[in-house]
Amino acid sequence: MDTIEFKLRGEYVALCDLLKLTGIADSGGQGKLMIANGEVTVDGQPENRKTAKIRANQTVRCLGRTVRVVAA
Repeated sequence: MDTIEFKLRGEYVALCDLLKLTGIADSGGQGKLMIANGEVTVDGQPENRKTAKIRANQTVRCLGRTVRVVAA
């Protein structure tokens, strides 16, 4: 499984932006579509809020890829 470590620069990042910044989604719009289609989980739970606040120490999974969010 492909794991990406994302260094968080602020307090949080919106879920749709995280998908775009990590390259899982080509655009914010595609990221929002993936979230709406139920393809994204946060800490093992399905997440359907496009702008859910993702903070340090959370794990996001989408399309077989895992993003670990760490404090910068």
